[in-house]
Amino acid sequence: MKKSIFYFLASTVLFYSCTNDDDIDDVEVIAPATYTFERGGESTVSFSGQTTRILMSQELIDGLKDTSKSEEDLDGMFTNTGDKFSDADLNASSKNIRSKTAASADFFSSNTTEANAIKADFDSWIAAQVNDVYPNWDVDAVAGTAGKIQEAGGGSTRYVNAKGLELNQAVNKSLIGALMVDQMLNNYLGTAVLDAGTNVVDNDAETVAEGKSYTTMEHKWDEAFGYLYGTDDATSPALGADSFLNKYLARVENDADYAGIAQSVYDAFKLGRAAIVAKNYEIRDEQAEIIREEISKVIAVRAIYYLQQGKAALDGGDYGSAFHDLSEGFGFIYSLQFTRQSNTTSPYFTKVEVDAFIAQLMADNGFWNVTAETLDSISEDIADAFGLTVAQAGS
Repeated sequence: MKKSIFYFLASTVLFYSCTNDDDIDDVEVIAPATYTFERGGESTVSFSGQTTRILMSQELIDGLKDTSKSEEDLDGMFTNTGDKFSDADLNASSKNIRSKTAASADFFSSNTTEANAIKADFDSWIAAQVNDVYPNWDVDAVAGTAGKIQEAGGGSTRYVNAKGLELNQAVNKSLIGALMVDQMLNNYLGTAVLDAGTNVVDNDAETVAEGKSYTTMEHKWDEAFGYLYGTDDATSPALGADSFLNKYLARVENDADYAGIAQSVYDAFKLGRAAIVAKNYEIRDEQAEIIREEISKVIAVRAIYYLQQGKAALDGGDYGSAFHDLSEGFGFIYSLQFTRQSNTTSPYFTKVEVDAFIAQLMADNGFWNVTAETLDSISEDIADAFGLTVAQAGS
């Protein structure tokens, strides 16, 4: 018996077949040209919760640069308590950022110690921004003193803590890993979530969730999709639509050494979703592995890039630019613990290893006296783990 699943007959771009299932002797899974899936003429794609959390995260990082905000205001945005968002719809939402930070089924359901420690890191960065950096907003930063520092040539003014770290950048880039990457790679694309409960039986029978047009398994895959494309056009992603993973996939795509990575990710999401509709879970899981590999690479490339850019700026005596680059690098290094090695349940770097990198960067006066040798050493370690080169990722 041969079955075919067609979504867009005239615009098919991906095709996959296999012959290893007793019930589906030869299934052709054909991905649509865009991330568009329907049942009974109604869209089955839904990821509004992810869009909401991305928008909440954007308000939080904007708030970290607003000295009129109190610690209570910023904590309220992190936890969605006290109506602290300017958008009433966000205040009314049942969603929040903190509960989904370091909260994946695969990495943290049985490791609440690390999950709580990671959440506490975000709490401490928010508190330090209000209590250490805001009071020194008009003070020139020096080693050991928080304050402002301007990039060379009349560039942007950066606001750093006593070690030269921009805490708003620490929160921003670390959320890419602790929220977007962790939820995508280690939660919604994992079998613990996709196949939970009666999901497989229900998907096989095309039994939709109560009151919905989609099966629960379809929705879980869409939720992974939403953490990357939730503020973008899902049917024609432009990328750069938000300040999180979507933006930095674009940055890596625009590096000639990695051109094509964005299409690979999009194609894998489409084919994996089509495989769920076709009830072909082998192909689904293969696409999940492709997404894990490519998204993990984005984190590694940007970590190396910012360390190397920061090193060059330090060499040129431009501490304002250097501290901004190194602060972004700090966040991407923090995000490494949420990456996922293909066909394993392990990150490329554990929390202990990431903490060791951070300790090197923050030793003594932090960025004020970090050495080129330290930045190169960390860059090489990351590049080696991912099979990258510092020269390619760092330029």
